[in-house]
Amino acid sequence: MSAYRLDVPTRRGSVLNGVLFRNDDVKAKTALIAITGIHGNFYSNPFYYNIGETLSGAGIDFIYAQTNDAFNRIETFNTITGKPEVIGSYNEYFSYTDEDIDAYLDFAEHEGYSSVVLAGHSLGANKVIYYLSRHHGTERASRFLLMSPANLEWLMKGVTEREKAIVRSYVGKGKGGDMLPFVFLGWIPCIADTANEWLFTDTLNNVHVEKDKDFSQAESITHTGAMLIGTYDNFTYGDPAGFLENINSHMKTAKDNRLIFIQGTGHTYQKKEQETADIILELLRGWE
Repeated sequence: MSAYRLDVPTRRGSVLNGVLFRNDDVKAKTALIAITGIHGNFYSNPFYYNIGETLSGAGIDFIYAQTNDAFNRIETFNTITGKPEVIGSYNEYFSYTDEDIDAYLDFAEHEGYSSVVLAGHSLGANKVIYYLSRHHGTERASRFLLMSPANLEWLMKGVTEREKAIVRSYVGKGKGGDMLPFVFLGWIPCIADTANEWLFTDTLNNVHVEKDKDFSQAESITHTGAMLIGTYDNFTYGDPAGFLENINSHMKTAKDNRLIFIQGTGHTYQKKEQETADIILELLRGWE
C-alpha cells in the first residue's frame, strides 16, 4: 500500500491538500472520499490511517479529503492569483462546500473509478448532506457515508450573547475579515465572517436531535447510503442512536439506508479505530 499527497484545485483557485491511499498492484474500481471535519486532520483523528490502510489493502482506494478547516491555518497556493495563500478554520466560508467537494470528485472522475462513495466525518458529514441536497442524482457519487454528523446547535450552546453581539457588530461595520477578540466556541480563533457563518446561517446546520427542526437538506437527498456513529458520541445530548434515526427518518431513501452504531466509543472512534475501518470495508464490499 502507498500513500500519495493530493493537491486538488478549486474553482476559486485555492488548492486543497489530501492524501490518496492505494494499492499500486491493483487498479481500484471503487474509491471512498472522506471529507474531514473542522480540525479533522490526521493528528486529531488518527482513525483515518486505519481506514486508509484497511481499504487500500483490500483494493479500494481511500481519499482523505481536507477542505478549508482541517487545521486552523494551512499554507497553500492559489492557481488563479499565482500566489501563496493561507486558508483554515480561521477564515472558512461554508459557501465553499460545493466547489471543495467538486475538486475531489473531479480527481476521482479523472481516475476513472466505476463507483465513488462520498463520505464525511463530523462537520464533513454536514458538508456531504449540503452537497447531495444540491446535486440530486449526481452520478459522480454512487452512495454516501455519514460518519458522526455534527450537531451545530450543541457545539454553539456555549456562545454568549455578548460574543454574538460582537460578531454582529464586526460584520455590520464591514470588519468581517478581522480576527475576533475572543476564541470562538472556546477553540477556534477566527475572523468575524466565519463566526457569522456558524451562528447566523443554516448552510451546514442541517442535522438535529429535535424532530421538528429544519431537515430540508436531508429531505432533498436522493442517494442511498449509510450513517455511522459511536454510542458515546456526546454531540447528541446522550442519544446517538436516536440522533441518526431522526436524520434518516427525514430522508426519501430511509428504508434503503443502513445505520451503524460503534459500541463503546465517541465522536472520533477512539480505541475502536480498526473496528470502524473493518465495518466500513464490509459496507463497501457489500455495495460493490
